[in-house]
Amino acid sequence: MSDSRDDNRRIKDPEQYDALREEGMSKEKAARIANTDREAAGQKGGRHPEYEDWSVDALYEKAQQIGIGQRSEMSKDELIRALREH
Repeated sequence: MSDSRDDNRRIKDPEQYDALREEGMSKEKAARIANTDREAAGQKGGRHPEYEDWSVDALYEKAQQIGIGQRSEMSKDELIRALREH
């Protein structure tokens, strides 16, 4: 079950959210998935170059934007892995 009533008011699919949280997913990621419109979820999104083609500075900036910690200690490969796993 989700942590508070406030969470449930903002979540469109609380059962899916709770299942994702039980699997160990972060609150943010579980909420994004549970709040995605089912029709829109199957559509292809935008495209960007593969992370391997990004500079270390660009990877660092993206990691900073989404809140990945300890990024200053990460190599390029570690930044790529962290971004893909987020």
